Amino acid sequence: MKPHIILTALLVHPLFCGCTTSPQAEQVSPVRITRPVPHDSDDPAIWLNRDNPAESLVLGTDKHKNGGIYVFNLDGNIIEEKTVRNIARPNNIDIAYGMKLGGEEVDIAVVTERLTSRLRVFRLPEMTPVDNGGIAVFEGEALNAPMGIALYKRKSDHAVFAIVSRKQGPADGTYLWQYLLEDDGTGMVTARKVRAFGAWSGRKEIEAVAVDDEAGYIYYSDEGFGVRKYLADPDAEGANGELALFATNGVARDHEGIAVWRDSSCGGWIILSDQSAGELHLYPADGASSEEPHRHELARSVKTSAVETDGIEAEPHLVTPDFPQGLLVAMSDDRTFHFYRLDEITGKP
Repeated sequence: MKPHIILTALLVHPLFCGCTTSPQAEQVSPVRITRPVPHDSDDPAIWLNRDNPAESLVLGTDKHKNGGIYVFNLDGNIIEEKTVRNIARPNNIDIAYGMKLGGEEVDIAVVTERLTSRLRVFRLPEMTPVDNGGIAVFEGEALNAPMGIALYKRKSDHAVFAIVSRKQGPADGTYLWQYLLEDDGTGMVTARKVRAFGAWSGRKEIEAVAVDDEAGYIYYSDEGFGVRKYLADPDAEGANGELALFATNGVARDHEGIAVWRDSSCGGWIILSDQSAGELHLYPADGASSEEPHRHELARSVKTSAVETDGIEAEPHLVTPDFPQGLLVAMSDDRTFHFYRLDEITGKP
C-alpha cells in the first residue's frame, strides 16, 4: 500500500504564507520511507550539505538500551560507515552549524543518551565523536535522565547552546537546563550550565524542544497540556519569563515533536506533532500580528501516514528535484522515518 498524507485546510489566516486552501482534503504521498532501524525509531535531524543539497543527511535515533544514531541518505538508505551504534537509549538529536572547535568552524550533532545521563557529540558529516566519551547533564539532580534537546546559535557572538529536557523533572520552573557548548582547548566539546528554566503542568513529561534561531525563541511540548515559548538567549532580560502558552486545545492526547520552518517571504510555521491523532498542526511563527507576536493560533492541520509520530524536523533550504521547497522528516513507530515535501505540508504553492 502506498503511504499518503491528507492535507486539510483549516486556515485562520487564509492568505498567510501564500498557502492554498481547499474545502476538500488533498492526498499526498511521502517521497521516501527509510529503511527500518533495529528497535524503536524516535527523533530525526537533518544535516544540510550547503555545497550539494542532494548529498544532505538525515540522522535518526534508535531508542533502545543498545541503540544508535542511524544516518540515511535522501533515498532513505542507511549509510553504514556513518551510523553510530552502542548508544544507551538515545532519545532526541539536533544539529548546529559552524561551532568553533579546534581552530575551525565545524557542524555538530548532539544526542541525549538517557541511560547514562549524558550528551554525545559528533562532528558532521563524518560522525566522528568530539565529546571525550560523553558530557554529563543534570549533575546533582535525582531526576537526571535527559530526553529532548535543541541547539541554539546566538546571533550576537555565534555561541552554541544546548537546551535539554528530561524524562522527569520538577514543577518549580527548572525542568529544562541550558548549557553553553565550548571547546576544551583540545578540539573536544564541553558543556557549562548557564540556566535552569521552564514551567511544567505536572501532567506527563517534557520531551520535544525546538529553537527558532532567527527570532531567538525556544518552544517545547508540555505533553497533554500545551506548547510553551521562552527566549533562547539566557542572558536576555526576562529570559526565564514565559512568553506564550498555546495549543492547549485541539490536540488529541500528547503534544510531541516540534519543528520551526522559517520563510523570508511570510515568516513561517511552528509545526507540532499531535501523536495519537496522526496529525501535524501548524501555527504562524510570527504570531497573530506584529502587535501580538506571541499569540499563536492554529492555522492548518495535516494528517500523516506516519504512525504515532514523535519527533519531526524541517529543513526549507534542502532543495532538490524531489524536495523543491524543502524537506520534512517525521518519525513513524514502525521503526522508520518518512520524508515529505515541505511545500505539501505547509500548502505553500
